[in-house]
Amino acid sequence: VQLQASGGGLVQAGGSLSLSCAASGLTFSTYVMGWFRQAPGKEREFIAAISWVGGTTFYSDSVKGRFTISRDNAKNTVYLTMNSLKPEDTAVYYCAAQRGSRLTRPEAYESWGHGTLVTVSS
Repeated sequence: VQLQASGGGLVQAGGSLSLSCAASGLTFSTYVMGWFRQAPGKEREFIAAISWVGGTTFYSDSVKGRFTISRDNAKNTVYLTMNSLKPEDTAVYYCAAQRGSRLTRPEAYESWGHGTLVTVSS
């Protein structure tokens, strides 16, 4: 299984950025997909998750209303659209895949991408 996250970069506070995560080596439509982030000196933090066919999404309180997770099973890709970015959103963002239901727990995810850095300047 390979997960390749992309789309990170530098953006000013208040701006927007979209991340993508392309998956291969798995039956994508049978996996719950999640996004996590890890800021320097902090633990990995759950951001968002989406069910197998995208009918259910779940967000952390820190990003609810600003971030949107979506997926395209035909393209084996999950997306994270980030709006109204804040300096505290600065982190390495990771996508992950699991076949279970413990959406917010990092240990429940079976496969991880390498991460993409998002930097939000004030």
